[in-house]
Amino acid sequence: MTNEVSRSRETSYSRENHLKLPMRILIVGLNFYPELTGIGKYTAEMATYLSHAGHQIRVVTAPPYYPYWRVQPGYKSWQYRYEEWKGVQVYRAPLWVPQEPSGMKRLLHLLSFAISSVPLLLWQMLWHPDLVLCIAPAFFSAPFAWLTARLSGAKSWLHIQDFELDAATNLGMLPSNNLLVKIASWGECWLLARFDRVSTISDRMLVRLKEKGVSSEHSYLFPNWVDTNLIFPTKDFRDSLRTTLSIPDDKIVVLYSGNIGFKQGLECIVDVAGQLQANSNIIFVICGDGAAREMLEKSADGLQNIQFVGLQPPEKLNQLLNTADIHILPQRADAADLVMPSKLLGMLASGRAVIATANPDTEIGKVVSEIGMIVPPNNSLAFSNAILALAESSEKRSRLGEKGREYICSHWSADQVLAHFQVQLLNLVNKNPLIVGSKGNTIL
Repeated sequence: MTNEVSRSRETSYSRENHLKLPMRILIVGLNFYPELTGIGKYTAEMATYLSHAGHQIRVVTAPPYYPYWRVQPGYKSWQYRYEEWKGVQVYRAPLWVPQEPSGMKRLLHLLSFAISSVPLLLWQMLWHPDLVLCIAPAFFSAPFAWLTARLSGAKSWLHIQDFELDAATNLGMLPSNNLLVKIASWGECWLLARFDRVSTISDRMLVRLKEKGVSSEHSYLFPNWVDTNLIFPTKDFRDSLRTTLSIPDDKIVVLYSGNIGFKQGLECIVDVAGQLQANSNIIFVICGDGAAREMLEKSADGLQNIQFVGLQPPEKLNQLLNTADIHILPQRADAADLVMPSKLLGMLASGRAVIATANPDTEIGKVVSEIGMIVPPNNSLAFSNAILALAESSEKRSRLGEKGREYICSHWSADQVLAHFQVQLLNLVNKNPLIVGSKGNTIL
């Protein structure tokens, strides 16, 4: 079978009724390695998984900038660039990065990459990809990714990590009655209907896809994942970062780790830390970077029970997550169903208790209420009480941590999620689909 596929590629690249393995997959997305958090992390892990599975992978992306909102050292915002990474061919297009990413500036930021990446996408048509996979954000790149697929005879797949337009209007970053926003919203629905497959990361976001006109036959749940072999609970405090952070072993560490942006509602952490500063047994640690960090640090000025820590390298992630006794996941109420925070997966995999601010009927609320604790958004008193309740009960912390670990291993482990995703890609590319078993196993 492999020789037949190879001979087919070497001749006409025709799409006959045989198994296309390996595939040529072109990934288009704004974020990629070496970004350590968010969408770039997941896109890089997905690309390397598919590459190691034997597929040929090319990525059209931008220079790394997230979550700092500045292009990282070694890269230039105006430069086209080619590099290879773990068997993946990476093509980078110029990107404008605003120093203060307001609503309209974010749109121009996304548009700059969409336009600058067009020459790279047109060039990739000569490669004859079998599949063009576009990662949104940035949705502005989706029309050009779809056109590349159509012109090269490839299948098209759009994966939505974040409904960026909905989030921007709901959070007040963009006015909903803005003409440009209305045109973009109409264009979004028109374009969604033209991709061969559209996926997103949560059940509630699948419902949103249906509301935007995507049928269930053309949609797919492709959740984020965590490598449970790399993130796991440890018993010894020496396997954490407490010594590095000068935190005694007998202190209760309440940890937030991830992007420090505006849609997370992180100001509530400072409020809660202020309410609990008389309790010297509890230390708050905020680890990460982002557009709202400077503002958050200023608001915490004078509080002795809160520390800010920069992003940690991947090799220290498990140590960081095991530093916590309690993980916290603040989320603004008006964004709770528009995003499914990827940071939640690492929290659960570490086997530590989790508290999230979410309403019970939201996606986050439904998940965390089964394996952790939820409190109403914008209610710092309820948040404080939940932290106190867990701080006073090591048994409850241990029980919730074990439940979270069990849940993540059975639902969101990297091996399960990515193996099933690969089968779905093969289903789409092949005219004679594979038969997929209930556990995601493939029957040829």
